[in-house]
Amino acid sequence: MNPEAPVRAADDHWLTVVHHRFRAWRGSRPFWAGLFTSLGGVPIAYFPYADLRLGNVTIAMATTAGAGSLIIGILLITLGFALWFQQGIRVFAGVASILLALVSLPVSNLGGFFLGFLFSLLGGALALSWAPGEPVEEDPEDAAAAKAEDFAGGPWEVPGPRDTETAYATETNAHADGGRNSAG
Repeated sequence: MNPEAPVRAADDHWLTVVHHRFRAWRGSRPFWAGLFTSLGGVPIAYFPYADLRLGNVTIAMATTAGAGSLIIGILLITLGFALWFQQGIRVFAGVASILLALVSLPVSNLGGFFLGFLFSLLGGALALSWAPGEPVEEDPEDAAAAKAEDFAGGPWEVPGPRDTETAYATETNAHADGGRNSAG
């Protein structure tokens, strides 16, 4: 049995398995950017069509730009889902969600009473700042050898740093606290 293999019991509950798969799926894409962008589109699309009842009084928040609000909200929700399933368009989706959030301020009840505006703005910023992770190198010895080769002959064949560090302290070299070994 490989000592580096993950330990999984045969009787793992199916919810545990689903949770681990979801975490792996979530980690490979701009999940939070898509979630905030989609959540930002909901109040922008909802508030222009909502009615608020206070006792016997009905307050309609409908605006003349109800269709524009609906389009902006649906586009933001679509961009949020696109961020989850098409990671390659993250820059476009981030810029588009920020622009749609800004346009929603005058068009749809101050961007869904600033709630949709802030969520969409945050989602767009997260989409622009997200970068895919690099795969981890499996053998650390090969990585150290590759790094040593990179330093050996830098640009313009300038020699790299020398191997001056040792892996352990001896009687002749200084310790981490700045002093010498007490035996010497």
